[in-house]
Amino acid sequence: MREPNRSRAPKQIDELSLDTPQNTAQPKLLKPSWLRVRLPSGEAYTRIKALMRGKSLHTVCEEAMCPNMAECWGCGTATFLILGDVCTRGCGFCAVKTGRPHAGPATEEQASAVAMAVEAMGLRHAVITSVTRDDLPDGGASLFAETIQTIHERVPGCTVEVLIPDFGGNLRSLEVVLEARPEILGHNIETVPRLYPQVRPGALYDRSLRVLRTARELSPHVRTKSGVMVGLGETWTELLQVMDDLRGVACDIFTIGQYLSPTRTHLPVVRYYTPDEFQGLKDAAYKAGFRQVESGPLVRSSYHADVQAGQTL
Repeated sequence: MREPNRSRAPKQIDELSLDTPQNTAQPKLLKPSWLRVRLPSGEAYTRIKALMRGKSLHTVCEEAMCPNMAECWGCGTATFLILGDVCTRGCGFCAVKTGRPHAGPATEEQASAVAMAVEAMGLRHAVITSVTRDDLPDGGASLFAETIQTIHERVPGCTVEVLIPDFGGNLRSLEVVLEARPEILGHNIETVPRLYPQVRPGALYDRSLRVLRTARELSPHVRTKSGVMVGLGETWTELLQVMDDLRGVACDIFTIGQYLSPTRTHLPVVRYYTPDEFQGLKDAAYKAGFRQVESGPLVRSSYHADVQAGQTL
């Protein structure tokens, strides 16, 4: 790893002692005013929901309780969730169901359904993600590849972004996805290494970095992307180190958002970052060398993905 960029935190972050690991055993915090979002509604939302249900498709927007669903669906964009809606891992932050997945439609049927929805929505940039499927020999890589290819064939000119799991470290699975030539390949680092046992049990920080490094080595043309949640007890110095580690594997795009606990059984929020603090993190990320950065209380990995694609491809 390279020597980290030790940019000093903005004054307001220093005053909040973000360089001291925070105690997670504290009363539940009240959600601040800047995290209020409107409920999904409107013609575009209704149309997209009907389209998804009609084609038996899932979106990570719904499964992960994304706070931006109203905004994104209102603009006619959505992130498609393939490989079903049941994950084989049980991360402490995630609202997606955990368990033993059941057999779903054939690969060709799923890929075709997603491509038809992309065409019906008139998308110029499609985002595809999945649950983690450790039960599958290739982790679901073949479906990612089939979906990318089918979208490119059915909707010429539409760029495709994939947000992939780590495939259990199976680099052949990563090759299968890259051979389908997605324009952007994302894999979220999610949090700082110290918090992995609580936040991402079953995942490894170095393995996630290796996914991004190998993607760049195998396909220099592809843009790579990653993201973190804040508010889980990380420090400013740890966040700087993550930024430096990601730039060390030539990651292009970085997203930073506030962690919101989906239920009482998930990890609690240790603290809420202010909009000014998110601006400070954005400035630090650009200083670290990322080409594109999204940082804000409601930012998620697919937030403004179409804009990022337009600015980096």
